[in-house]
Amino acid sequence: MNVNTDNKPYDSINVTPMLDLAYVLLVVFILMTTASVQGLTMNLPKPSNKPSTEQHEVKVVQVTPEGALMINGIGVSLGELESQLAAAKARDPKISVMIKGDPRTQYAKVIQVVDLVNKLAIEGVGLVTARIGT
Repeated sequence: MNVNTDNKPYDSINVTPMLDLAYVLLVVFILMTTASVQGLTMNLPKPSNKPSTEQHEVKVVQVTPEGALMINGIGVSLGELESQLAAAKARDPKISVMIKGDPRTQYAKVIQVVDLVNKLAIEGVGLVTARIGT
């Protein structure tokens, strides 16, 4: 049975399903590109070509895989870390803090340390990284 009784060829194509798909893809694209990602604001030190002759105190804060904190190899709580860093900053305003997070630790613990350092207004902040495989 032939439904088309006119025996004329179709002279138009129904593009409604294609437009629906295009609109859905456009909406998905807009949502994905405008989704804002929360980030950290850190004031990183600027590199200098001049050799530095100044010696400043350096504290290494390590976050273990279990989430414990260590400062220069000695285990501390978050409150003790804050008091030690505040005391060190009082002794040397240009103190440097290196934050070393274990790859297996919870990211939130490292963020707590970064927030603490920002709260104490310590400008010399560094994140210790390791090469893959070491």
